[in-house]
Amino acid sequence: MGLRAYGSVLRLRGVVALLLIGFLARIPITATSMALTLHVVDEQGRGYAAAGLVGAAMTVGSAVGAPWLGRWADRVGMRPVIVLTGVAGSAFWLLSPQLPFAWLLGAAAVGGLLTLPAFSIIRQSLTAMVPEEQRRQAFSLDAMTVELSYMAGPAGAVLLATTVSPTAAMIAIGGGLAVSSVLLVLLNPPIRAAHETPASDAPAVPRRAWLRPPMLMAYAIAAASTLVLAGTDVATVAVLRDGGEVGWTGLVLGVWAAASLAGGFVYGTLPRPLGAVALLAGLSALTIPVGLAGDTWWLLALALIPAGILCAPTLTATTEQVSLLAPAAARGEALGLHGSSLTVGMAVGAPLTGAVIDSFGGGWGFAAVGFTGLLIALAALPVVLRARPPHAHERAESAPAPLPTKA
Repeated sequence: MGLRAYGSVLRLRGVVALLLIGFLARIPITATSMALTLHVVDEQGRGYAAAGLVGAAMTVGSAVGAPWLGRWADRVGMRPVIVLTGVAGSAFWLLSPQLPFAWLLGAAAVGGLLTLPAFSIIRQSLTAMVPEEQRRQAFSLDAMTVELSYMAGPAGAVLLATTVSPTAAMIAIGGGLAVSSVLLVLLNPPIRAAHETPASDAPAVPRRAWLRPPMLMAYAIAAASTLVLAGTDVATVAVLRDGGEVGWTGLVLGVWAAASLAGGFVYGTLPRPLGAVALLAGLSALTIPVGLAGDTWWLLALALIPAGILCAPTLTATTEQVSLLAPAAARGEALGLHGSSLTVGMAVGAPLTGAVIDSFGGGWGFAAVGFTGLLIALAALPVVLRARPPHAHERAESAPAPLPTKA
């Protein structure tokens, strides 16, 4: 039944093309942090702290820009947003290798602000193209393509930077963004379903109408999930480095990503969705004991599998919840804020884990982000309980008596 559900989603017009272009567009975006780090450290001769500042500037710009670009797309459509960000993003990556550090720092903030919002574009278009009852499968497919992009992007940046130069990697990112933007413009994915009011005719929806506790909870869970994922990434590297097995880092993280891919696929086949709070709680609880595996690479890889299985499902559940709660006229801004939440979680998770690791050791990094995610899940639980629909017998008791009908 679940496999047939995937097939029915993929047979919808434009979905396969959208997912393929989304996969290609996200590869250069996922490579940005690695390329910037290698450029600042290797070509500009500065330390990792300076590279972190440039990465942070781009992250802040991206977090601010995503909802703004989404709101603009809600009002004028997707094509103008794609053209602006495609041109601006490509120009940044083609010109930035020639900039001195101070100029690069400022340009990174602007480049982040005008980053091609590929993640939000794909999710907004899937919401418009796929009926509500099939969105879990659609967003599961999207989450799996994101995993594949993260497996390809950073590795490709490292390969190109080490075999050619970091400048070559940055130019390749600019070229990839340009090609992706052209493909998205040609595809022109919809942002409204056929039964919804077109963007040009839809009245603006005030934020207070949809930015309410259930939506805020979805954003908090999204941020908490990437906080756990970013922290797990850092803790894995630290543990393997302490054990002298850092050369196995790629394989260990690959096993973790493969588990997430498998979990995302299975989640889309389930007859009923699992709540985002429950998934975050499971992801966090399974991350806490990973450090007990020690610094033997294959034991660490095995310990990461249970938590890895819940990575993609947790992200899928938050995306689905936002798509259900957001009105069509504000969907771009709502999904943009979802993307900002994911970015903020990653930005907080890495330094939080690093501080714990510096004080207590690598294994405690897993426990720190796991407990943090679990606390956020527990804090979100009251919102879920208040929003939970009544049981069947409660609905029957509260329903009005049926009107008499003619014989």
